[in-house]
Amino acid sequence: MEKTTSKESVLATWIFIIILAVYFLIYSLSAFVLIGDQGPPAWNFDIVKDVPGESPEAIYKKLPDPQHVKGKKGE
Repeated sequence: MEKTTSKESVLATWIFIIILAVYFLIYSLSAFVLIGDQGPPAWNFDIVKDVPGESPEAIYKKLPDPQHVKGKKGE
């Protein structure tokens, strides 16, 4: 028995793989060029306290006993 292998099929497979790799490379490079890296943003918010009652932008008055649960002094 002879072993039959198709060289055309192997060649076509490698050509397809190479074309696919080149396509992804060109796609990635075009995305990098079009979108690019803009660097750090120009705005700066400095440090913002994330507790709303202590933030300068707070809209509520501070409670005398700052508890988040109702109780003796929190009501």
